[in-house]
Amino acid sequence: MLDTKPALFELDGVRPEIHKTAWVAPGAVVIGAVSVAEGANIWFNCTLRADTNTIAIGARTNIQDGTVIHVNAGAEFAARIGADVTVGHAAIVHACTLHDRAFVAMGAIVLDGAVIEEGGMLAAHSTLQPGKRIGRNELWMGTPARLMRVMSDAERALHDQIAPHYAAQAVRFRQGLKAL
Repeated sequence: MLDTKPALFELDGVRPEIHKTAWVAPGAVVIGAVSVAEGANIWFNCTLRADTNTIAIGARTNIQDGTVIHVNAGAEFAARIGADVTVGHAAIVHACTLHDRAFVAMGAIVLDGAVIEEGGMLAAHSTLQPGKRIGRNELWMGTPARLMRVMSDAERALHDQIAPHYAAQAVRFRQGLKAL
C-alpha cells in the first residue's frame, strides 16, 4: 500500500518548513533545514537532505522524481534554488545556486559552488563542475559541461512553460492521488 505522506524528518531540532500550498509527494524524503515555498513541488523518491547547511526551494519550482539535493558545511555551500526552476528527473544538485527560471535537465549533476543564472540551462546527463557559472539564458552541455550557445527568446519561452505545468500537476495530485 502506498503511504500518502512524504517522509519529513527533524534533525537536531531543525525541521523542514513546507508552505501550505507546496506539494511533497509520497516517497519523498525531506530532512532538516529545508524550506519549500508556495506552489513548489517535490516529486516521488526525491531526497532533500539539509544536514550540514540549508536547502531553499523557491516558489513554483519543480523538483522531479528521483532527484537528490544535498549541501556541504560553509556559507557558500547551501543549496539555493530560486522561483520557477525546473530540476529534471534523477538530477543531483549539490551545494550550489540555481537562480529563477534555471533548468537542470534529467540526469544532470550540479556540483559544489556552481551557479546557474536566471534562465540558464544544463542539458541532460551533463555535469557542471564545482565553481562553474552558467550565464543568463546559456545552454551548457557535456561532461564536463561547456557553453553550447545562448538560447533564443522563443526557445527559452518553451522551457518557461514547464514550471506552471508542474504546479498544476501538483494541485491535481494533491486532490486526486489516492492510495489503494
